[in-house]
Amino acid sequence: MLEEEMKVGPKGQVVIPKTLRKVLKIHPGSKVTFRLEEDKVIIHKSQLDTVTVLEKIAKKGRSIKPDPHLYEEELAGRAKQNALP
Repeated sequence: MLEEEMKVGPKGQVVIPKTLRKVLKIHPGSKVTFRLEEDKVIIHKSQLDTVTVLEKIAKKGRSIKPDPHLYEEELAGRAKQNALP
């Protein structure tokens, strides 16, 4: 079992210890869930962590360099389609 004691700050905030963040793979932008069970607060990492998913995709995939002009043309086309008469 891993246990660490942290101090509550003036705004009621507590930093998740680095060792626990590392074990749970919690990064900036990760979501966690708090649950109260009797006199205990349970924290766990939410199942879907989009940051981690996108990081894995980025590491596996090859670089894609889209043409910015094609992107702008696509946006302009969509704006014309969605314009009110």
